[in-house]
Amino acid sequence: MARKPKSKDRYQHLESFLEETLEAWRDVRSGIISEVENIPEDKFDFRPTPEMRSVRELIWHILEVSMMMTGELTRPDTNMKRMPWPDLLEKYASAAYQAKSKRELLDILASQMDDAERKFRAAGDLALWQFMERFDGLPGTKIQWLHHGISQEMYHRGQLTVYARLMGLVPALTRMIQGM
Repeated sequence: MARKPKSKDRYQHLESFLEETLEAWRDVRSGIISEVENIPEDKFDFRPTPEMRSVRELIWHILEVSMMMTGELTRPDTNMKRMPWPDLLEKYASAAYQAKSKRELLDILASQMDDAERKFRAAGDLALWQFMERFDGLPGTKIQWLHHGISQEMYHRGQLTVYARLMGLVPALTRMIQGM
């Protein structure tokens, strides 16, 4: 959930571009958590087709990318090519792969977001405007990659809603809109 302003100035909590970006990310992550809460634990091995990720694997993927992104973007020497992609994910996300139950996955989705916010705030706004080399070899800013990561999470939230529909469930967002 997005944080409510602590004063009468409803924009005070958006004191920087970083804070606004973190608020957007937290909103997306809250939506993912709602969708995961909506899926019964006995359906976490569901996969729409044999070659697609299961619900559990999709959650692991969301976590591994956000953990890697947080770790790399908050370093002064960001380098997305410091090692092969699978090794880079493993470097940051080994704790995510240990989470198996619905409760453990929900807990790490929440705690990882808290950890990311702390690390990005510690790095500061200015650090996110630094250039880095993207995976495709082109230059980009760290803030650009952070927005890419938020978009990636929203994409996977959409996948979770499709999975829910395929399981005969009403997605959490639809339930909220319909007041269910």
